[in-house]
Amino acid sequence: MNKPLRRIAIFCGVLIFALLARTNYLQYVKADALNTRDENRRVRIERYAHERGNIIVDGKSITGSAETKGSDFKYKRVWKDGPMWAPVTGYSSQAFGATQLENLEDGILTGNDDQLFFNRTMSMFTGEERTGGNVVTTLNGAAQKAAFEGLGDKKGAVAALDPRTGAILALASTPSYDPSSFAGNGVSDSKAWQSLKDDKNKPMLNRALRETYPPGSTFKVVTAAAALENGLYDDIDEDTKSPLPWRLPQSTDDLPNEGSIPCKNASLRQALRYSCNTVFGKISDDLGNQKMIDEAGKFGFNKEIFTPVRSNASVYPEDNRPQNAMAGIGQASNRATPLQMAMVASAVANDGKLMQPYMVAERKAPNLDVIYTHEKEEFSRPLSAENAQKLQEMMETVVKEGTGTNAQIPNVTVGGKTGTAQNGLNNKGNPYAWFISYAKTDNGSPVAVAVVVEDSSATRENISGGGLAAPIAKAVMKAVIDSEK
Repeated sequence: MNKPLRRIAIFCGVLIFALLARTNYLQYVKADALNTRDENRRVRIERYAHERGNIIVDGKSITGSAETKGSDFKYKRVWKDGPMWAPVTGYSSQAFGATQLENLEDGILTGNDDQLFFNRTMSMFTGEERTGGNVVTTLNGAAQKAAFEGLGDKKGAVAALDPRTGAILALASTPSYDPSSFAGNGVSDSKAWQSLKDDKNKPMLNRALRETYPPGSTFKVVTAAAALENGLYDDIDEDTKSPLPWRLPQSTDDLPNEGSIPCKNASLRQALRYSCNTVFGKISDDLGNQKMIDEAGKFGFNKEIFTPVRSNASVYPEDNRPQNAMAGIGQASNRATPLQMAMVASAVANDGKLMQPYMVAERKAPNLDVIYTHEKEEFSRPLSAENAQKLQEMMETVVKEGTGTNAQIPNVTVGGKTGTAQNGLNNKGNPYAWFISYAKTDNGSPVAVAVVVEDSSATRENISGGGLAAPIAKAVMKAVIDSEK
């Protein structure tokens, strides 16, 4: 072979080698990523080529599938009571993708998950149309309805847990949206989607999981837990070393209380009953920033929570002395999601044991065989059982004769804590109204709830956790208790 031919042969050999290398790279390295890219229209067509499995609450489906015409997508997703359930299910749209359970459980719902390989194979032999599996949630329909209707036209959120297991019973967020309004890929779907994206009230924001607020005085439950766990105080009825007025450290300003309330040297029980800023601000300062961070962390602060839907991390800040004192009463840079504050109430109600929150109880194959069952899991122990019971006494005093009397339920023991958190620069915005609580029956505590009302039509003077949020928490707790009878 002469020299020019040899060079051409070598060049062709290099091209063939490069082609083989590229083909193998695409086939064996990038294949999964390419097959699952949202931009791959064939993936979306396949996703909606069969009836999607359903999301189940109380044994009934809250979702469905509807045939579409004039499109290469055969089915589209539909929801029952979409606005009420959107914070749980998320959406699944032919044009705009999927979120929350509709996204995280997509493999089960479409039937493409590896766990459903046998079902897919059987469908090929039997000729039956392939369908997806079902996702069984922990949600309580009555509690969800009470939460959603309780919030009404107010902006806010509710999170409710079963303290014994960590099961999420209610997860409401308002204003909400109907995922069915943009489930297809037509002009009306695009208009509905754009309208929701442009809405200044952010109806697609899941406030129960993704929004953090200053928790206000509801955080005093965590500060009281830190005082007990660190041995600062042992007897909840002994006088605390709390002068009135109490000056913020490194400051010329006194920390004010809300009105003329008996906070001088008040015991922990009375301080929580009257919501004394001076007592809990001083406790936070006495303990110091690191001990407060440590205790808040045991309740779940400073980390993301996966339910499996992700909840943003609540924040107890690393800060200087005056800011740490303010954080101890739920202000400054202290921020929490409603789910986080429900976890605080849940740990107290469950004698100090905090369970991992979850909302998927089971996954089922299309033939209804159970292919996954959730095993309850301990998250942490922020309190000893003894100290948790002391804190229960304190929270129950708040509901019996303190700021939380609107949460009382006849013949049921209820513990709670109100909060009215400052909002905006120099507190110019309407304050946030909070309430966290739990109810107890002979079978332990079946429900802990956190409610935040972000704004309302009430005048500023009438906005309070006890007035706005406590009645909603009461309705949710009552719904859970009644459903267990």
